[in-house]
Amino acid sequence: MRYARTNRISEEIKKIVSSIIMNQLKDPRISKLTSITHVDTTNDLRYTNIYISIFDDSVDKNETIEALNNAKGYIRRELGKHLKVRYTPEPIFKLDESIEHGVYMSKLIEKVNKNSSVQEVDENE
Repeated sequence: MRYARTNRISEEIKKIVSSIIMNQLKDPRISKLTSITHVDTTNDLRYTNIYISIFDDSVDKNETIEALNNAKGYIRRELGKHLKVRYTPEPIFKLDESIEHGVYMSKLIEKVNKNSSVQEVDENE
C-alpha cells in the first residue's frame, strides 16, 4: 500500500534531483536533455528509484546513467540538506524506456491503420 507521505516525498525528491542535475552537476557524460520521469520511494524511505529518460539520441544513455550513479553520494548529500526526514533515501538511477516504447507502439498502430485503409480502398474498387 502506498502512503500519501511517501508520494509527497517522492515528488519532492523529483524536484530536488532535477534541480541538482540541471544546475549543479558538471559531468560532460550527463546529457543536457535528461529528464526525470518518475520517482518511486520505498515505504521505509531507505531507497528511491529514480527513472531517467534521455531525449538525445547522439549520446550513450548507459553512460549518462553511469555518471549519475557515480554522483550518487553527492546527490544523496544534497537531498539530505533539502529533505527533513530521519534517513536520506539512497538514490538508484534507472533508465526509463517507456517513452521510446510508446513511440514504437504508436508507429506500429499507425502502420497497421495505413495498411488497413489501403486494403479497404482495394476492396471498394
